Amino acid sequence: MTGQSGATNTPSNTAALATRPVTVLLVDDQAIVGEAVRRMLAPEADIQFHFCSDPGKAIDTALAVQPTVILQDLVMPDIDGLTLVKYFRANPATHQTPMIVLSSKEEPVIKAQAFGLGANDYLVKLPDRVELIARIRYHSRSYINQLERDEAYRQLAESQQIMAEELTQASHYVQSLLPKALKAPVRVDWSFVPSTQLGGDMFGFHWLDLEHLAIYLLDVSGHGVGSSLLAVSASNLLTSQALPNTDFRNPGQVMSRLNDVFQMDRQNDKYFTIWYGVYRSGDRSLVYSNGGHPPPLLWTGSTPAEAALTQLNPTDPFIGMCPPGMDFETQSVKLDPYAMLLVYSDGAFEIENPAGVMWKHQEFVDFVSHLPRNGDLLSDSLLRSVRQRRGSDLLSDDFSVLEVRF
Repeated sequence: MTGQSGATNTPSNTAALATRPVTVLLVDDQAIVGEAVRRMLAPEADIQFHFCSDPGKAIDTALAVQPTVILQDLVMPDIDGLTLVKYFRANPATHQTPMIVLSSKEEPVIKAQAFGLGANDYLVKLPDRVELIARIRYHSRSYINQLERDEAYRQLAESQQIMAEELTQASHYVQSLLPKALKAPVRVDWSFVPSTQLGGDMFGFHWLDLEHLAIYLLDVSGHGVGSSLLAVSASNLLTSQALPNTDFRNPGQVMSRLNDVFQMDRQNDKYFTIWYGVYRSGDRSLVYSNGGHPPPLLWTGSTPAEAALTQLNPTDPFIGMCPPGMDFETQSVKLDPYAMLLVYSDGAFEIENPAGVMWKHQEFVDFVSHLPRNGDLLSDSLLRSVRQRRGSDLLSDDFSVLEVRF
């Protein structure tokens, strides 16, 4: 709670609010009324009583004692009681504090004015002791409950803000790990648009030696920090060639070792799909292995106009779902003088339009097959189409595309 005094709740205040005592502030210029109310409340051990006989000091007294309910007379010298109600409601620290107006008369017009200015209750003084205590407890408990809810919401909003900032930093870190584009002798461009959640896409490409270029794209199941950490861990092993007893020029062997290392039962039941390929410049061949990943699209032929489109379909299961020691298949394809490869994650085609209709994979393939391959990047045209189909620039999954021209 924040008032003019500048006091602010901290996380430790949550428990304090739960045990906060009922605190009554009576504002009345008559000392005899103050004494009478004090005696009424004295037997109640959980009720703290404070009396202010000077209405000019009422706000300052309220800031000091932080009442859970204010009892206030309407007829006082120097200041009109209804005006004081207005002052209490205008002050941030007492804006929501319950107020019970005490009046010597049961006047409907005055009562309506008091409620109109923000009073919570109205009693003709001096009220019966049992009734007064019941109303004090009722209004105080409601107010304390409200303070507890407000504090819980404040802490929740604060934790969500911290989490959002941490996720943003994590997203920036993941993007900082992505490789720079290659220009020659093989051109590799990429597009990556993170989703509204921290995702599990990761990709890379690097020369293993002068004649072998490794290319991969993986997608971890789910979203969030766990998926992102697993994606980064797997990518680091591939980029640094740190898998033991592995020939990184052999895609099937690489996939088998990844499956050994990233078993689901050791990764919080997470698995990932991956396409891993190696371009052999010596004989212009592409060897690859596909563990449950969307099939990359390969155009190859004598010229761009004559190039035929082939889908490099998966032949093996997801990484982590099969027992250690499983062999993964290595496939090979010969590249003609013109060859272009498009590797992508499912975030590039699993797009739901505003009507709830999902883009089918074959529709995606048909769309991409008709895009021109001699101008702008295919991924740029694809991204524009994806956003148009979704009806928003914000994506529900990571959009990852590698575009390779051999």
